[in-house]
Amino acid sequence: MKRAYKPSYRMAILGVAVAAALAVGGCNKKPQKATTGTYTPPASTIKPTATLTADKTTVNPGESLRLSWTTTDAQNVSIAPEVGAVTPQGSTTVTPGASTTYTITASGPGGNADASVRISVNTPTTTTTAAPVESGPSSFDQLFLQDVADAYFDYDSAEIRPDAQVALRKDADFFKKYPNTRITVEGHCDERGSTEYNLALGDRRANAAKQYLVSLGIAADRLSTVSFGKEKPICMDATEACYAKNRRVHFTPTK
Repeated sequence: MKRAYKPSYRMAILGVAVAAALAVGGCNKKPQKATTGTYTPPASTIKPTATLTADKTTVNPGESLRLSWTTTDAQNVSIAPEVGAVTPQGSTTVTPGASTTYTITASGPGGNADASVRISVNTPTTTTTAAPVESGPSSFDQLFLQDVADAYFDYDSAEIRPDAQVALRKDADFFKKYPNTRITVEGHCDERGSTEYNLALGDRRANAAKQYLVSLGIAADRLSTVSFGKEKPICMDATEACYAKNRRVHFTPTK
């Protein structure tokens, strides 16, 4: 007669079989690695970025240049000075009047960012012209003294000698530049001889010079004569060299 198994015994055997199957299956399964992903913060917390460049950083006065920029994660972008609000990326032309630092500011929910570029404007070269140095007289009276020469004579003579002709031609050229000027022709002598004689000799010398100027084209009514004889010497030594300086015709503008 066969022994009958009790139900509790069969259940125990079944449990052992299931546990063994699970153990075998667990040994064949490979362990899974933990997944590590990159954390991306919400868009509202990303800080903007900004870059600003120029195609040249040194220009001459009145010369233009191009600014270029890029930004990220910005809602408002502006460039100062001059430019104002701009798109998130782009370029524009500016003409700075002086050396200027341009700054781009990008703002968004995550904060602000800025970038700058310095533009130098060359200083124009200033050429300083020095005031002309006065090389001589400038008024008419001073020019007259400078450019009008005396004519000299031999002893006891009123003849226009060659060197006197050269001086008188130069004087005539000056007088022609000032056609409205009247001139006094003065006759002078050295100290030798009487007062009366020298006054007459001085008069002859003055008239000889006047006539020579008239022959050069100076109107006679512009010329008046006077003799000072030996009364106004310019040299006081009793020497021939000094006498020669006093034998002359001198010119003065008539007031």
